Amino acid sequence: MKALCLCTLLSTSSTAFATIVEFETSQGSFQVNLFDQTTPITVNNFLRYVDQNSYQDSTVHRSVPNFVLQGGGFKYEGTIPLDRIETFSSIQNEPVLSNVRGTIAMAKLSNSANSATSQWYFNLKDNSVSLDATNGGYTVFGQVTTEQGMAVIDKIAALDRCGEVPVVNYTSSQCSDTSVDPDESNLVTVNNIVIIDADPTTAANLSPKSNTLIDNVPTPTPNPVPEPEKSSSGSLLTSLFLMVGIVGRRYRKKR
Repeated sequence: MKALCLCTLLSTSSTAFATIVEFETSQGSFQVNLFDQTTPITVNNFLRYVDQNSYQDSTVHRSVPNFVLQGGGFKYEGTIPLDRIETFSSIQNEPVLSNVRGTIAMAKLSNSANSATSQWYFNLKDNSVSLDATNGGYTVFGQVTTEQGMAVIDKIAALDRCGEVPVVNYTSSQCSDTSVDPDESNLVTVNNIVIIDADPTTAANLSPKSNTLIDNVPTPTPNPVPEPEKSSSGSLLTSLFLMVGIVGRRYRKKR
């Protein structure tokens, strides 16, 4: 019943029921076709954040080579650590489609299948074996529309990193320097996510791969599954961010 009420809330609160959105980032733009008909709860949830401008000027905060590129959780508000995006209630999982390269899916807490809120990730390779059946399956709700679009994502994924945070014009020595913090110019920013086609049937000609592993025992993977991280306060970064250089060193400086 709770999931039904949540679905109703999301469907009435989103002011647009779009299929194609454009990610405008500091490293280039690309389009994503959303699977409105297949994963309606997840698409409506994502569009709710879009409608509220929650993703505007947010940060791509996690890049794991040959795995995922993740964002939708944090913003740079002039200081380090980053500020968390305010989230709505978590949503019901919809593990219908497979986590293959070029798809966008929702991150969530470990051991909690229905915990997705604002954070999303792009699959940099076919992660179906590790993610389709893990933690109830990770919900794929769209795909990048062109190879040119994937080239932008691959470009971001190829950037240097401080811990798992992709950085621009920022060296590994600066990452370990406790006296110099990165600023907005050193982070990968999602300037905006905009709706460019509001027809909910534009995915009709696409052929996304179905998740056929959800009822099988998941295969162990050496990579951690993408998750939004917990924190004790909205102003503190999460356990993952506390381990990466550009955030952890801020706490060292304050001691």
